[in-house]
Amino acid sequence: MACFAQLLFFSVLITFIAISDAQEGPFLPDSVVLPVRKDVSTNQYVAKIFMGNEELVPTKLVVDLAGSFSWMSSSTSSSPSPKKPFSCCSLQCSMAKSSSCADNESCTLQAENPITKMVKFGELTEDMVSVHVNDGIKIGSLALIPHFLMSSAPALLLRGLGNGVKGMLGLGNSRISLPSQVAETFGFQRKFSMCLSSSNGVVVIGESTYLSPPNSDVAKSLMYTPLVVSESKKPNGYHFQVKSIRINGKKLAIKEDLLVRATQISTTVPYSTMESTLYSAFTEAYVSSAIAMNMNMVSPVAPFEFCFGSEWLETKRVGPNVPVVDLVLQSEMVKWRIHGRDSMVFVSDKVMCLGFLDGGLNPKASIVLGGYQLEDKLLEFNLATSMLGFSSSSLSNVENRSCSDFNVLKIPQKANS
Repeated sequence: MACFAQLLFFSVLITFIAISDAQEGPFLPDSVVLPVRKDVSTNQYVAKIFMGNEELVPTKLVVDLAGSFSWMSSSTSSSPSPKKPFSCCSLQCSMAKSSSCADNESCTLQAENPITKMVKFGELTEDMVSVHVNDGIKIGSLALIPHFLMSSAPALLLRGLGNGVKGMLGLGNSRISLPSQVAETFGFQRKFSMCLSSSNGVVVIGESTYLSPPNSDVAKSLMYTPLVVSESKKPNGYHFQVKSIRINGKKLAIKEDLLVRATQISTTVPYSTMESTLYSAFTEAYVSSAIAMNMNMVSPVAPFEFCFGSEWLETKRVGPNVPVVDLVLQSEMVKWRIHGRDSMVFVSDKVMCLGFLDGGLNPKASIVLGGYQLEDKLLEFNLATSMLGFSSSSLSNVENRSCSDFNVLKIPQKANS
């Protein structure tokens, strides 16, 4: 009862503050723009935000599509003195959906490092965060999120992350993920777009109709499929249903129940994985198709199991001439196509390997599309309508372009320093 009374009070107070801010005419940009750089030593995608208000502290965080909230090392704070954590009775804790809370205690969340799978408890707190925005005139201005909710975490949780990284940036479907907090702060729709590359990429929260390389309409030609809740019932990740798999147009002969667990999109898994039985059937069919195309198998190179000689292989705009993989979605007309550019990883000048790995016998998803297969694809996550938009093929396949060509990345040099 005590918690309920406090929550009611905080709810009324926050509503009053929101009305007061609206009367003052808050700055409302069109979108928030997060440049993303790939850390080649770890294959992690790293974004940068700025902590604080007057004195901005650049803070590097690994992008996590499955993260329901952001967490940072407890040493990462713009405040000269530690911030008091929220109590379990706070509205903020209710929004965070803490699973281990009691009256009059600090609100704690389970912060996870998805690379090492380590989980530690951290306290829910807030800080001032500045992000790049598009204000309708120019890109690169900084706007403040004054009460950014996040979890603190011990430095131990940083193990396995890239050099200088201070935590994880959660882009999941929850009330305190970055897209939701940005939408609440600036009045956006709850949607964001992402375009990763082997070097520079971008995440755009809010309006992204301008998000295209010069003289391109790729953002207007997306295909769409419903986002679904996975069997694990975790609402924070993004999943869609694959109905069948085709290799060079031939349907893979597998039991339907192998695809029951929805396919997950992941920015923290470097290369796509498949459930063991599905992986075995997929790789057997793929190798058979590759041999029929006169591709020569060579010794595997870890972590990959199937490698081929590339020295004399024909190369096209879509990459090396290898079997084409189609993930067929709600109909034969809607498919996620994987050409050689997306499927083959070059490990040397003469050897390339199939960029799919065995995901084990009981994974949470039948297929996990990893970062390598997401590069140079434009993805749009609409949390309000639960739809995923995606470019039908890699941008480099269609227009010989990369996500690093997007105008949205040409922000002032000072902001990138």
